[in-house]
Amino acid sequence: MSTNVDVIVIGAGPVGTTALALLGRAGLTAIGLEKDEKMWPTARAVHFDGQTMRTLQGLGVADQFVGVTIPMKDVAVVNEADEVLVHAPTDRLGDQGWNEHISFHQPDIERLLREVVASSPGIDLRCGVTATEVRTTDDGVEVTAVDAHGDAQVLTARWAIASDGGRSATRHALGIETDKHGEDARWLVVDGDLVDAPGCDADMVQFARYSRPALWLRLPGTRVRMEFMLVPGDDPAEIVTPAAVERISRGILPTDRFTPDRQAVYTFRGRIAQRWRAGNVFLAGDAAHQAPPLFGQGLCAGIRDVANLVWKMDLVARGAADATLLDTYESERKPHAQYWVETAAQQAEIIQTLDPEVAKGRDEFVRAHPEASAVPPSPALGPGLHDGDRDERAGRLGIQPILVDGTRLDDMVGNHFLVAVDRELYAELATAVKLALDDDADIVTLTDPLKIEQILSAAGARAVVMRPDHYILGVGDTAAEAERIIAGIPSIAHAATSTV
Repeated sequence: MSTNVDVIVIGAGPVGTTALALLGRAGLTAIGLEKDEKMWPTARAVHFDGQTMRTLQGLGVADQFVGVTIPMKDVAVVNEADEVLVHAPTDRLGDQGWNEHISFHQPDIERLLREVVASSPGIDLRCGVTATEVRTTDDGVEVTAVDAHGDAQVLTARWAIASDGGRSATRHALGIETDKHGEDARWLVVDGDLVDAPGCDADMVQFARYSRPALWLRLPGTRVRMEFMLVPGDDPAEIVTPAAVERISRGILPTDRFTPDRQAVYTFRGRIAQRWRAGNVFLAGDAAHQAPPLFGQGLCAGIRDVANLVWKMDLVARGAADATLLDTYESERKPHAQYWVETAAQQAEIIQTLDPEVAKGRDEFVRAHPEASAVPPSPALGPGLHDGDRDERAGRLGIQPILVDGTRLDDMVGNHFLVAVDRELYAELATAVKLALDDDADIVTLTDPLKIEQILSAAGARAVVMRPDHYILGVGDTAAEAERIIAGIPSIAHAATSTV
């Protein structure tokens, strides 16, 4: 028996579930295949940024996500002698309209995402079902799905998104290799509840100790996480015991105050898939890239992947854009993800050194340049559907203003292209361009300065066109420039081609 849908999503962790939710919001049909019958009960990711929260906002359930997350109020870097090399406040709204550092317990986030998926018409998440074979065809994909009883079914779709993790069976089956970045390192990750104990003063602390690098994170409620790098001489069986955790945490996690629900050794690695696409199968999340968790960008990067991909699939599926639009997924996302993998790998080398002399030099540098330890700004996209090759302001993430009544602008714009243009410049646009904007249901045009002044000011332009994933398509200061950028909106370009 064969079932035909727009998209099959393989793997329903937070990235795959977000993909399903975005597909449902776009009105596409999809089946999600998740090999585990029940949702993973413990945390893996614990941090996302303002851009990720903005994507979740677009699902219409921001208040629910706020209820299970906490803004990270401050971060610190501490050396071997417990000297605070850096302390920085982080509890402020960023230009995405949300805090830039947000902590959570992953099962809470996944539960909310699955509720969104369950309420989305045309979306079917099947748990306890494994994708055992993925085949590309001339016009789509075929996926063999086997349930917990061993019953097999062949599913067909136009596209597949493989978000089945760092060990992605789909990636291996497609013969896609990965490139290594940085050195692998084994770390003990400990999650649990800390009660009637102070923990650390800052919400996140990087312990840059040459005897044993470590990390502390405060999570919602009484939950905390600590991560410890394994060093020569460690006994993997002993290091996970409560007594060992109290010892290597230097008393931060005392056995009588800390109740763990996970103690596991992981290998932190930097990897990038050499190809992110095979026919109509697209890799996303850890299947496409893995980074050491120094900047907390792993989950963020995966959600950026599907946020980039789904709106393009939507336009192509509706015939509002040519299928070549999907070629821009890898070209845009791979360099962006690679930047974070390489940057995290470089930071890991600095933080994870076990050489006292190297650590001494690092400490001296950080004291003199505390700004060097800050999270770097997000890079531009790689080449694709934007004007970044001619104007460096394009291809970068646009801002989300919060209006005077407290409304976040995306709640008005929705899943559309935004044309923000000052009134005087709009008046200069050709009548045919204005009519095209008015007639295109994929575009929202705003000229009210109370809504768009911050966007225009941030870009330093009189006109800004922003994509559904909030990246800037292009900017302009003249009517001719604005008209050229508008003509590059896929639905506008496709309509013009169709009428020729």
